[in-house]
Amino acid sequence: MNKIISTEKIPIKLWLDDIEEGALEQAKNLANLPFAFKHVAIMPDAHQGFGMCIGGVVALQGAICPSMVGVDIGCGMCSVKTSLKEIDKETLKKIMGEIRKVIPVGFSHQEKEQDTSVMPKVEKWIDEGIFDGAEYKDLYPVVSEQYLSALKQLGTLGSGNHFIEIQKGSDGFIWIMIHSGSRNLGKRVADYYNHRAQIMNRRWFSQVPSEWGLAFLPTESDIADDYLREMQYCVDFALTNRKLMMDRVLNVISNEFARRNTVYKSDEENFNEYKDNNDFLLFSEMINIAHNYVKLENHFEKNVWVHRKGATLARKDTIGIIPGSQGTKSYIVKGLGNPESFMSCSHGAGRKMSRTAARKDLDLKTEVARMDVQGIIHGLRNQKDLDEASGAYKDIDIVMKNQQDLVEVLVELSPLAVIKG
Repeated sequence: MNKIISTEKIPIKLWLDDIEEGALEQAKNLANLPFAFKHVAIMPDAHQGFGMCIGGVVALQGAICPSMVGVDIGCGMCSVKTSLKEIDKETLKKIMGEIRKVIPVGFSHQEKEQDTSVMPKVEKWIDEGIFDGAEYKDLYPVVSEQYLSALKQLGTLGSGNHFIEIQKGSDGFIWIMIHSGSRNLGKRVADYYNHRAQIMNRRWFSQVPSEWGLAFLPTESDIADDYLREMQYCVDFALTNRKLMMDRVLNVISNEFARRNTVYKSDEENFNEYKDNNDFLLFSEMINIAHNYVKLENHFEKNVWVHRKGATLARKDTIGIIPGSQGTKSYIVKGLGNPESFMSCSHGAGRKMSRTAARKDLDLKTEVARMDVQGIIHGLRNQKDLDEASGAYKDIDIVMKNQQDLVEVLVELSPLAVIKG
């Protein structure tokens, strides 16, 4: 931990030295909520968001706040280690081209609805996978309305900072990493319940100022139950989305290295046993970690609702993923279970300038050269792409240094090729 601010109702604990004014103001708002518990934890990648800063962790008693989760519910990372030690540049280009054929990026959706069998399940479905009857539409009002649309969003990357990256690990192996979320489904759920919370807070004459953007739902209310139910569906959908994309990426790689006899999905023990056998192309079990959700957890001997917005679970021995910015290292980490951060860590490098400022102020030639000198295959082509350039983000080395008491680095991953949303 770097510093503690003690001027508000509860302390603000920061794992960074410099925090932008807007993010600090949001952290102070969080610390002055009447139902905030113990302290506010601000991760080293923190920057201003809507209502709550990205990179914030807050525990609430008796309240749920949709804007503290955000619009991309369940957004997160997944990663798989392969038994490959090298991929030459021409093969990498071919693989990335094939990935683009099977995974829509940006605002693109699938042309056809995906198989309903892979969609997250609820208690009761009819044959087509649609919610059966008014009872289930009442329990899942947004998901049931958006279900058919979500079937075309499944297996798609999305836009912004979402990416697919092929990396070389410090352990000598090639890794695949994907960052994506719940697509439009999560946004619809977030907007619906945040709007409902705003209406109810006005009706109750809430003490929380509306301009803070922190409208809440009492945990004992039916609407809070509805939000938690639909939020969890979005978390499950986001995981399914990442799994489907990962399966399709691994299939592309399998086809490219078809000279090998077998593709073997393995646990760590089997991976180590077969990793040097060229008759097998091995893929490790997928690591997955989400960074936008709320969950009931026990901290400081209290059951509290922990909201993580752009923050990752770092319970002791939890395996996690912390990506850098485009063109910088990412990390496979193990949580240290630090109670002061509510057992959390950063979810990435964190922005240091807005998308608008990045497009205006960054130099395209400099950012392209930064990638080219490392030999990274990338899609940085014009000024509008600069919002996701490395120069728009904080230094991942400093971010990792600031959270040495939160995580232990297991593997460093250097980028070889990247597809951005």
